[in-house]
Amino acid sequence: VVTTYCPANNEPIASVRQGNLEDYEETVKKAKEAWKVWADIPAPKRGEIVRQIGDALRQKIKVLGSLVSLEMGKIFVEGVGEVQEYVDVCDYAVGLSRMIGGPILPSERPGHALIEQWNPVGLVGVITAFNFPVAVYGWNSAIAMICGNACLWKGAPTTSLVSVAVTKIIAKVLEDNKLPGAICSLVCGGADIGTAMAKDERMDLLSFTGSTKVGKQVALMVQERFGRSLLELGGNNAIIVFEDADLNLVIPSALFAAVGTAGQRCTTARRLFLHESIHDEVVTKLAKAYAQVRIGDPWDPDTLYGPLHTKEAVKMFLDAVEQAKQQGGSVVCGGKVINRPGNYVEPTIVTGLPHNAPIVHTETFAPILYVLKFKEEEEVFAWNNEVKQGLSSSIFTKDLGRIFRWLGPKGSDCGIVNVNIPTSGAEIGGAFGGEKHTGGGRESGSDSWKLYMRRST
Repeated sequence: VVTTYCPANNEPIASVRQGNLEDYEETVKKAKEAWKVWADIPAPKRGEIVRQIGDALRQKIKVLGSLVSLEMGKIFVEGVGEVQEYVDVCDYAVGLSRMIGGPILPSERPGHALIEQWNPVGLVGVITAFNFPVAVYGWNSAIAMICGNACLWKGAPTTSLVSVAVTKIIAKVLEDNKLPGAICSLVCGGADIGTAMAKDERMDLLSFTGSTKVGKQVALMVQERFGRSLLELGGNNAIIVFEDADLNLVIPSALFAAVGTAGQRCTTARRLFLHESIHDEVVTKLAKAYAQVRIGDPWDPDTLYGPLHTKEAVKMFLDAVEQAKQQGGSVVCGGKVINRPGNYVEPTIVTGLPHNAPIVHTETFAPILYVLKFKEEEEVFAWNNEVKQGLSSSIFTKDLGRIFRWLGPKGSDCGIVNVNIPTSGAEIGGAFGGEKHTGGGRESGSDSWKLYMRRST
């Protein structure tokens, strides 16, 4: 039995009984049986079930958003926004359920037909992280379901209540339609369950969201059995601001990208490259904006910035600030723990570090922004790309030629490339994911449905 705690005050909320390996075994068997029923249902009918799941989530959006605030610690509007993302992906998947197709190609042999047919992979394992306890499962499950797959979900142990609540909402829809709830199964558990999923040949696709370190272990275990994996790992994202940028856009964008979700998004801005001619002005304005951030209980609608998720995260934050100082950085604002109950730390800006300082190349899951100076476009594009991760990136400029160079082969090497908007937004219509140590996986929109299916020619 694990206790789940509220990050805003470290008080216990509830106890959750985790599954052991015997429970896992039983669940996989039930999910595999349920798949046989699900795979026979025509795709547009599966889409209708997913539509009903979206509607069921709509009805519970505020209460589920509150639960995300209470258990994960993100502010209420973000909690609701996250459930809304699942709802939106359901809508997207409904349309997709009538559009999945493969081409009929000209055969070189007379009297023959050449067809590409897409079929479900079978059972999709989904391991999600604490920071998006609803949306990431939604991206995977809605698309996986219309493709004809069953799902087995292992959420983060620290957000088990959210996992249970979401699964109950889905199970009711399935059972109201006389379908087995095991089509969307859940096992609450720790690393033992995650390892079992990675090694299990019955897991036809394993979608893993989490740290690069754990993702590497998962990838190796899945590869060892020639399984398929979809990896969404770390990000060390940069915003680059040129001398011609609109600073009225830059300041709120940098603030939101760096302190939103208390710096605990994979798309959080961690590096801010400023052209030397505007460096001091932007730092002054940004520090002033940081001073106005409303800090408080995440479920209070006026709060902009809530706690870190765990006590361990607070220690990690302090260690990173200390390392930044040792490596020559100056703390412009923040850098300390806030004296109140819960896991609150000050949103932090650090200047004066070189672009290749070890701490700048480390993804600390906390609200620390490293502000760095540059002179030339070519060098700063190279600096954007020199970190191991390649998730999200952003430039602020009015120069059209520069924008197209940024989007081109010698520009950003990230999976998400932004212009005049922050790093931390994503739209469900586009494939979400990143390159290099971010894992190369793609979820949600575009043609990412193909990852949840196998092709027969």
